[in-house]
Amino acid sequence: MTPAIEAAAAAGIQIGVHPYEHDPDNQKYGLEAAEALGVPLARVFKTLVIDIGATVDSRYALAVLPVPRILKLKAAAGALGQKKAMMAAPHRAERITGYVRGGISPLGTRTQLPTVIDSSACDFDRIYCSGGKRGLDISIRWEDLVLLTTATLASIVR
Repeated sequence: MTPAIEAAAAAGIQIGVHPYEHDPDNQKYGLEAAEALGVPLARVFKTLVIDIGATVDSRYALAVLPVPRILKLKAAAGALGQKKAMMAAPHRAERITGYVRGGISPLGTRTQLPTVIDSSACDFDRIYCSGGKRGLDISIRWEDLVLLTTATLASIVR
């Protein structure tokens, strides 16, 4: 059990739990997950921690987007009501979320962060995202992910 799985269970949301063998030398976490699980890459979503600089108490946010796509920081910031954003440093992302890089889930973070999910998630009945550690993905209905994270849906990729 990870905090991500516990968060879904506590909310009564049904998820699929998909462990796979993680190669510690592989830094392409999303690609590894898609290949190991036999899932199209566009259905596997990564979770990035961004610094939106809003206030000291609410400075960070999550952007959830398909693994093969690149985040448009300005679009993510705009969807969250901010003017600009930048990527959070990896050590900061780990500290804020409580997860290690390559295992950051949008669910079960230390504190709930403002979240924006790329609208391409709506193209699928279920999407895959990290289950809270390397070598573990969950599948979840995009509607349930939006509900659990109180996320905004927006086009945030190029």
